[in-house]
Amino acid sequence: MKTDKFVSLVIAAAVIFCVTAFQGCQNKAEKKEVSSKKQAVGPGGHAGSKEKGYIFGKVKETMDSGGYTYMLLEFEGKDFWVAVPAMKVEVGQEMMLLPGDTMKNFHSNSLNRTFETIIFSQGPAPGQDVHTKSHATTMAKPHTGTPKLAKQDIKISPAKGEGAITIEMAFAKAKELDGKPVVLKAKVVKLSKNILGKNWLHVQDGTGSQDKKNFDMTVTTTSAPAVGSIVLIKGVLHADKDIGAGYFYPVIIEDANVTVVK
Repeated sequence: MKTDKFVSLVIAAAVIFCVTAFQGCQNKAEKKEVSSKKQAVGPGGHAGSKEKGYIFGKVKETMDSGGYTYMLLEFEGKDFWVAVPAMKVEVGQEMMLLPGDTMKNFHSNSLNRTFETIIFSQGPAPGQDVHTKSHATTMAKPHTGTPKLAKQDIKISPAKGEGAITIEMAFAKAKELDGKPVVLKAKVVKLSKNILGKNWLHVQDGTGSQDKKNFDMTVTTTSAPAVGSIVLIKGVLHADKDIGAGYFYPVIIEDANVTVVK
C-alpha cells in the first residue's frame, strides 16, 4: 500500500517536472527567436525609436505567452501590436512603453500565431502606472497625444512683438519656425498634468479651421493654468515632433513659460 502511494507521488512529481520543463523550453525558444530576429531588424525599426520616443496606446486586447505579454494598443484611431516582458495589464488601461524594434511577419510559436507587424518594447516607460508580475509601482499616467478637440468660438487679440505668432501661422510656417522661440496668446482648452515631468496644454486662439486641423496647439510647460484661462506662451516651436509608435505633432511648443493674462 505504501509502495503504491510512493509510486503515485513519484509519477505526479515527474509529470509536474515535465510540464514545467516543457513550458520553460517554450519560453526560452521564443525568447531566442525574438532575440535573433531583433538583431536582423536592428534598432530604429519604428518611428518611436527616434529621439527615444515612447509608445502610447490604450489596451484593446492582451494575452501572455512565451514569457511575453502581447498587447493590441489603440492610439488616435489606429491599432498596433506590442510585446513586452511578461507583466500584468488590463483591457482599457492606457500604456506608455519604452521604444523597441519592429518585426514584420513575426510568428509566435507559443501562440501559434503570426503578427503582420509587432513592436517588441523593453517594457514600461518611466511615469507609467504599472503592476508587473514582480512588483507594483504607482506613477503618472501617459499623455495620449493630440485629442480630438472641436474648434471653439474664440476671439483673442494676437500677441505682439518679436516672435509673435498665431496658431494658424505656426502650422503654415512650421518648417521655417522650427527650433525658434515664439510668443503666442491663446486660451487653454485642455490640461494634462505631470506627464514625463511636464504639464501638457492644448490651446486655441480662434485662428485656423476644423477641416485643416490647424486650430489647436500643444504646449509643454511646468506651469498649470486652469482650463479657460487666457495665457501668454513663450517657448521654442518644433515641427514634426515624434512621440513614438509612428505618431507625432506637426507643431508643438516645448518648455514654455506660460503666464495667465486673463
